[in-house]
Amino acid sequence: MDWGTAIKGFTSYLKLERGMAANSINAYISDLDKLQQFSVNEEVILTPDKIKLADLRRFLTWISELGMLPTSQARILSGVKSFYKYLLLEDEIKINPAELLESPKTRRKLPDVLSKTDVDNLINAIDLSKPDGARNKAILEILYSCGLRVSELTELRISNLYLEIEFIKVLGKGSKERLVPIGRPATKALEIWLNEVRVHISIKKGEEDFVFLNRRGSRLTRVYIFMLIKQLAETIGLKKKISPHTFRHSFATHLVEGGADLRAVQEMLGHESITTTEIYTHLDNDYLKSTIRQYHPRS
Repeated sequence: MDWGTAIKGFTSYLKLERGMAANSINAYISDLDKLQQFSVNEEVILTPDKIKLADLRRFLTWISELGMLPTSQARILSGVKSFYKYLLLEDEIKINPAELLESPKTRRKLPDVLSKTDVDNLINAIDLSKPDGARNKAILEILYSCGLRVSELTELRISNLYLEIEFIKVLGKGSKERLVPIGRPATKALEIWLNEVRVHISIKKGEEDFVFLNRRGSRLTRVYIFMLIKQLAETIGLKKKISPHTFRHSFATHLVEGGADLRAVQEMLGHESITTTEIYTHLDNDYLKSTIRQYHPRS
């Protein structure tokens, strides 16, 4: 079995049977390419069906020596394990060499979180006198109100807006749909964009249903959203390193700190596992200190 045939079959499996999105598939294949590169560098070129557990352990050492962080190593290993599960499923191998492979130990990093004041300042920094001001305000309001991933925002469609009942339908990872509540400030900003600004744009054919468009009538790119947020952070002098995902982290953290049920937050974020959502149970040190002082009998 050669690498090209194996990777092509794995790609079809991820797309058709696992229902993965294109970005996720590309990430898996990119990680698998590293294993292929390693196999070519060996004294005897290893094909996918000839690789053993010892080879995979050497591979992990190899990517570690390249300077990759443990989190990156763990992600690559996850892709490799999925690949060998696929080969076993297709009877291309009889024994899964990755089954006993241990993941590198990783520290769970707490995400950067915006304060409520930070969110207000970023939104207030948008110049509403400019043609794209109403759109950009709606973008930030929805990122924070609904906790969307940036790809979910750029793919948001008008046909999936149910503003009369304060919900939007989101297409998440693996093409999985979920309903997310939308707050009143976000609804108001969205309605202004849709009814007062977007209606005057000449829309490119095929893009009619996308909520957020540029001046040429095409849907916005992920890169534009990143650049918008970076620019606004510079405008208000915010020193934190932030991205669209920071709004998602802040959405979840503020809900949990306010007493929201973790299962409800999991559902709104579209997490498959509750353990992914549990990262948002962190609270800042000042809050913990004030809680101890207020409630502990010997504080």
